[in-house]
Amino acid sequence: MTMRILGISCDYHDGAAAIVIDGEVAAAAEQERFSRIKHDDSLPTEAIAACLAAADLQPDDVDAIVFHEKPIVS
Repeated sequence: MTMRILGISCDYHDGAAAIVIDGEVAAAAEQERFSRIKHDDSLPTEAIAACLAAADLQPDDVDAIVFHEKPIVS
């Protein structure tokens, strides 16, 4: 069975997305590429769409979504 994972990072430094299929990176993109804002930390909606398109996937094809959590600074 094929495992397709969407990884998302935002609200910390650079917003980005990646698609991993069976342990191999199929696509990855940073949000700043689309927004033209250096180190854009917003939710990477355009990067997600680009990764899904590059991997030829629809949102319903994704088996899991993982999120890089902002670390707690003490």
